[in-house]
Amino acid sequence: MNIRRLAEGTINRIAAGEVVERPASAVKELVENAIDAGARSIDVSIAAGGMNYIRIADDGCGMSAAELALAVERHATSKLPRDDQGGDDLTAIATLGFRGEALPSIGAIAKLEITSRTKGAHDAFAITVDGGVAGAVRPAAFEGQGASGTIVEVRDLFYATPARLKFLKSERSETAAVIDIVKRLALARADVAFRLQTEERVVLRANAEVGDLFDGRLRRLAAILGADFAENALAVDAARGDIRLTGYAGLPTFNRGTAANQFLFVNGRPVRDKLLLGAVRGAYADVLARDRHPVVALFLDLPSHEVDVNVHPAKTEVRFRDAGLVRGLIVGALKAAIGHGGNRAATTIAGDALAALRPQSGSTLNYAFVERASPQAFAEAAAALYRPMPPVQPSFVNGPPLARPLDYANGAANALDGFPLGVARGQLHQTYIVAQTADGIVIVDQHAAHERLMLERMKAALASQGIERQMLLVPEIVDLDGPSVDRLVARADALAELGLMVEPFGSDAILVREVPALLKGGDIKGLMRDLADEIAEYGDALSLKERLDEICSTMACHSAVRAGRSLTIEEMNALLREMEATPLSGQCNHGRPTYVELKLADVEKLFGRR
Repeated sequence: MNIRRLAEGTINRIAAGEVVERPASAVKELVENAIDAGARSIDVSIAAGGMNYIRIADDGCGMSAAELALAVERHATSKLPRDDQGGDDLTAIATLGFRGEALPSIGAIAKLEITSRTKGAHDAFAITVDGGVAGAVRPAAFEGQGASGTIVEVRDLFYATPARLKFLKSERSETAAVIDIVKRLALARADVAFRLQTEERVVLRANAEVGDLFDGRLRRLAAILGADFAENALAVDAARGDIRLTGYAGLPTFNRGTAANQFLFVNGRPVRDKLLLGAVRGAYADVLARDRHPVVALFLDLPSHEVDVNVHPAKTEVRFRDAGLVRGLIVGALKAAIGHGGNRAATTIAGDALAALRPQSGSTLNYAFVERASPQAFAEAAAALYRPMPPVQPSFVNGPPLARPLDYANGAANALDGFPLGVARGQLHQTYIVAQTADGIVIVDQHAAHERLMLERMKAALASQGIERQMLLVPEIVDLDGPSVDRLVARADALAELGLMVEPFGSDAILVREVPALLKGGDIKGLMRDLADEIAEYGDALSLKERLDEICSTMACHSAVRAGRSLTIEEMNALLREMEATPLSGQCNHGRPTYVELKLADVEKLFGRR
């Protein structure tokens, strides 16, 4: 076998396969180039999902004739800074692009034309690359008198590599992928105007936002994700050392069926990183069902030497120097934001409830029955509604210290303004509490609400009294490799705070003497292996905390007041008051809403009063 150098065209096509997986990849690279060029307005047009035509126009700094010729060569870039020895510094990357692969990769598999003019220049220049063959730089016309910027046009993507076309999805799917990537880039830079147009219509238009960091981002989020997200978003702002996390996180009850609406950015770069996605999942673990996903837009900013973006040519994956610190920051910040949300539930819940209550088209009330019904029939029906309730069981509410009792002496109706969840008026089907507020009604699922209250009581007790430990009659010996043993022993103090007492047993085993009482009878060996793996990857014992939380959640569910139990008015009001004083009481342990609030104006619409 003889070793030979690959042809330049083959090298370019191999590189193109890594950088440009589909039309959305080409759009991403070109839009990132425009952002790096200082553009304040970016216009994107596509045809046939980007397979036939892509056009990116920006008002950035532009390129001269000499720079155009270099731009289509592999590994030619203006973005990589020099280090102290005069070499290229891959630890100080401050731009979205830096590899110098995008334009030559696109030119190797498509028909590429670039037209550009620099600021202050009278002339514009263009260059064409067809299947990897670059033409000469030539003078060209440029839109806008005296304007600077760049226009990139890509035609017949993958025509030079027809095998790649077989792996593309439908035109609709490719269009959706382009829309998604432009949305993510638009969210990353609220100060830049974006416009995306397909053959049929303008699918995205976002003006450049100005003003405060949070206000500008929230307006951009509302423009991209919709007003519902802005209404149900919680501000996130936390820092540890030089690492800062900002952005917005949706209320737990404002969730989706997939993680597609989780927008994560590292130093302004859109990423799909497993560590970050896992941290988001962990933060919502005890407020969201496993098959539901939160909606978040989080921006992580940290020194460039703390993160490696040179992991993959697509630049959607990153590696952190201290992964445990980053994960801990995200989990802690999101939990704090969710806690500050108090007992809020998503505003969309009421809309969904009203939509379900509205009569379907074609449905009519049986007026004939109403006309035939005698006064005696109405009296009997009314009497059935007001039959005495069966004797109630002993009260399940023990006067929580944070709950505010109703002042019955002065009349509960006078207290409506002081209680967000209102005053209990009755119970439906021995499951739902109906309360009257100052401007509407609230319907509470008594089991879901009490389940959350019980969980928060347990968590508060664990925080104040510590986790009870159970000594094993026979200590458990867990065989592990040497590095795993060292990691667990190094964090023995932290594990002891969680109720797990470990010590080394030789060089390749761990001895477990005590475990959290909540975990007695569990799989100790499996737990220790999971902890060792997580400490190796994240620097923290995550599964132990999550298992404790899961057990507390299960215990709270089984100890909460059940559906089908009759409650007195006093019990109902005590439950409402404790909900108002308890964080996260807007959703149960599984992420379902604990109450639905309907404004009086919405109820009146149901009856045609408005």
